This record gives sequence, structure tokens and C-alpha cells, in this order.
Amino acid sequence: MRSGKWLRSLLFGFLLSSALVLSLAANATAATEPLRIGVFADLHAHDTESPGEGKVMSNYSERLESFVVAANAWPADLVIELGDFVNGKFVLGAELGDAARIPGILEKAESIYATFGGPRYYVLGNHDVYDLSKEEFIERVDATSTYQSLDAGAYHVVILDAQYDKKGNDLGHASWVVQGNIPQAQLDWLSEDLAATDLPTIVCVHQPLDVDFDLLSGGPAIANAEAVKAILSGSGVVVAVFQGHEHENAYSEIDGIHYITFEALVDHTESVPPSWALVTLDPVSRTIDIEGAGMQADWHFEY
Repeated sequence: MRSGKWLRSLLFGFLLSSALVLSLAANATAATEPLRIGVFADLHAHDTESPGEGKVMSNYSERLESFVVAANAWPADLVIELGDFVNGKFVLGAELGDAARIPGILEKAESIYATFGGPRYYVLGNHDVYDLSKEEFIERVDATSTYQSLDAGAYHVVILDAQYDKKGNDLGHASWVVQGNIPQAQLDWLSEDLAATDLPTIVCVHQPLDVDFDLLSGGPAIANAEAVKAILSGSGVVVAVFQGHEHENAYSEIDGIHYITFEALVDHTESVPPSWALVTLDPVSRTIDIEGAGMQADWHFEY
């Protein structure tokens, strides 16, 4: 009897040790493996065009499909859309139409995005809250919060929500709004979140934090951008910020952080190929490589 108990104890100890070794090996592999992220910005899903802005939006489905096909084929470990997933009824140079159709357009876009075979994430843009509340947007996509953080491989990823007014109130059914703001409660959360990780961190936000003056915003693209950048710079872990909103490639470096603005996926009156990015983050070489499609620039950064 005693020998039987001894053998069972030995076997249990062996299995426990083996599981621990396998877990440590998996963690070690994750710490050295590159992370592959598919990124696009500014789809502006809609059923009409905007002659005043030169945007062609009704062909969003095939453009989004082309991104998902590329992300699946690569394959990406996860995908992130950087805001303005849906346009809202307001467009320059066209009839407004009925806002009641916007939820259905969002649902159709989401059904295409959902064909990606891995985790997908959403950054809220200003157009996303033209005719929807944040709750109405979230309940139609694969998300539970408008801002969050996650660990993916050797990296920490933060998704921010800048769709607030200057008083810190949620924007929703705004009809038209451009400038963003990040309220104090989210800033406090951001500080605590960054302090709790030692992983190199990617921050995702819609309006660019490095645009000091935007004409339509009447000031910075994000009203309190300086406060946000101070937190990112002071954290010691943020290596890059992924942004949209501007519809064209842009780049700046602030305090060693790469601020990267991605080309829009939406089409134009003078048609352009669909634009997106396949981003490789390598924790061993400490590099960020961006392979662009369409008008998206190719970039290589070190951190």
C-alpha cells in the first residue's frame, strides 16, 4: 500500500514538473517570437460618397475583404482597426439620409471583419459616434469596452478612447465632431496600466497625439494631447503609438517614441488601391517593421 502511494506521489510530481517545464518553455518562446499585427485605419463604411471630401465609401466591403484576406494569409496574430470604422450619415456634398441605416452598415462591416481568424480589436473614431452611442457601437462588434489593454506575445498593447468632449463627457450621436479628448479617469487608468508592465508597449488611438494644430479641431487633434504624451514618455515602456484620422502617412519621434499615422483604407474620387499595414514587432532585434499595401508606406524603426 505504501509503495503504491509513493509511486502515485512520484508520478504526480513528475507530471507537475513536466507541466512547469513546458509552461516555462512556452513563455520563453513567446518572449522571443515576433508579433504580427494587421493594421488599418479609416474604413468609413457607408452607402454613399462624399464629393466635398473626395471620399468614395460605398465600396468599403471589398476593400475590407482584401485586408482580411491578406491578414489571414500572412497570417497576422491579431488585427486592429484604428477608428472611423463606420462613417455616420453626415457627408460633405451629399444628402444626409436617415441615421437609422448606420447600425446596419456597421453590422455588415463587422461581419466582414469577423472573417479574420484571430483576435480583432477596435479603436473608436470620431465618425463612429456621429449617429451611434458608444454602447450601440460596442454591442455590434467584438468588444466589451472602448479602452483596454492586453498582453500579446512579448508586447503590451493599449487601446485608448479619445471620443470625449472637453468636459470629459462621452461623445455619442454627435452628428459632427472632430477634436478628441481623454478624460482624467482614463488618464489615471493609463498611468496605472503602464506602471504595471515591463513589456514594450504599443498604444493605439484614433486622433493623432502629435498633431499640435488641426484646422477642423481648432487646436490639437486631441485637446489634452500634452498630458497624454507626458504619461507615455514618463512610462519608460511605450515604444510606438499607432494612429489614424489624418488619412495619410505621417511620422514623428517624441522622447524616443515612434508616433505613426497610417494611411486610410477608404477609397477616393481618384481611386487608389486599398491601403493597410502588416506590422512585425521583433522583441529580439527590438524593431518595428511595417509592410504597406496600396498607399501605405513601408517603414523600419528601432527602439
